[in-house]
Amino acid sequence: MWYCSERSIPFLAQNGANGWAATFDLGGNGVLINLAGLNAVTFNQDKTEATIGGGSTVNQTIQAANTAGTLVQTGNCNCVGTLGAILGGGYGNLMGEVGFGVDNVLSLRVVVASGELLTVSPTSHPDLFWALRGAGPNFGIVTSAVVRAYPTSDEERKAWLMTLIFSPDQLPRVAQAIQDLPLKPEQVVYLVLANGGPPSNEPTVLVTGFLRMGTEETGRAAFAPLYALGPIANSSSVAPYDSWNAGNDNFCAREERKPAYSTSIDHMQPDKWPEIWDLYTAFQAKGPNTAILIERYNLTQAQSVCGNSAAFPNTLRHDVFAQAIVIPWYADAALDEEANEFGRKVRDIWSFSEKATANPTYINFAHGDEDPEAIYGSSLPRLRELKKTWDPLGVFGQWFQIET
Repeated sequence: MWYCSERSIPFLAQNGANGWAATFDLGGNGVLINLAGLNAVTFNQDKTEATIGGGSTVNQTIQAANTAGTLVQTGNCNCVGTLGAILGGGYGNLMGEVGFGVDNVLSLRVVVASGELLTVSPTSHPDLFWALRGAGPNFGIVTSAVVRAYPTSDEERKAWLMTLIFSPDQLPRVAQAIQDLPLKPEQVVYLVLANGGPPSNEPTVLVTGFLRMGTEETGRAAFAPLYALGPIANSSSVAPYDSWNAGNDNFCAREERKPAYSTSIDHMQPDKWPEIWDLYTAFQAKGPNTAILIERYNLTQAQSVCGNSAAFPNTLRHDVFAQAIVIPWYADAALDEEANEFGRKVRDIWSFSEKATANPTYINFAHGDEDPEAIYGSSLPRLRELKKTWDPLGVFGQWFQIET
């Protein structure tokens, strides 16, 4: 990093290599700093704290936590870098019970623009600790983090998982049911438009559900409004902690093109889903792996955290209903323009702001064309001042750069 900074060579620290934003630009001589070797995950004696290396993936973190008999708040995709996800906020299966990933960070080891390796915490460089939790890639390279861990029994590290398949004409009722569903802290629900698999790759309407410590009886009760709609197929199982994310592994496939767009939604807009379905099926015929996701989590614990405790925007704690993502996924570069038009159209439908690029957007899902205020919210003015202190030359600018 120091070598690059001294020579004005652009660089990027890579964790899980899943960032899809259009903000990356290493030019012809840029340097990619791969953190994969820093993948150790260790625990203190009573398993209440985990030290996670900057190169650990979500899967590596979960495997280590499960072996240690504890839970750690991570993202829901195994191939994503654990700390990359957490530094942006950190949605995940446990957040209804323990809050966002940033709410669970106790301290960070970070290389800052001066080349120093610092330990930051609420008592050591507290302003930088605040900024890193929500805008981390703008302030340094995090080599490790100490986060809260939650010792549990084997039974407490199990979850009931379900998949329901609906016909397209049921979409408005499915959206309304998700809108009205009372989510327990242990519960998560996704609406997914995806292909049903080879050989036909037919577009399919899926609802997936998660209930920690759930059983067939309690799981069906928790998701009863969706079962009541009469899915055309359903499946469920009780899975151990290290298998919770297995259903998302298809999203880890490398290669091909994925100019994703996302935004926050304040309600499900049931009447809009026939239009979204038509847009989806039209493009999915050309890019079979194209997907649309709505991710809804219980926010009770996240909303109990002091709003200015981290740079992570407070509006995502209090003013949004769910996260909405559209992923055009295809191989042929000739489809780029059409893919981006499709992504923008769906995002426009979802947006509850007059301009979609001004709508509150989760940084880890964002496309790259959003207004800075949409990404950083009311934290932006303070972040700009701290950027002047900690990175006056702007060497950390690949991920939604904060301009001063």
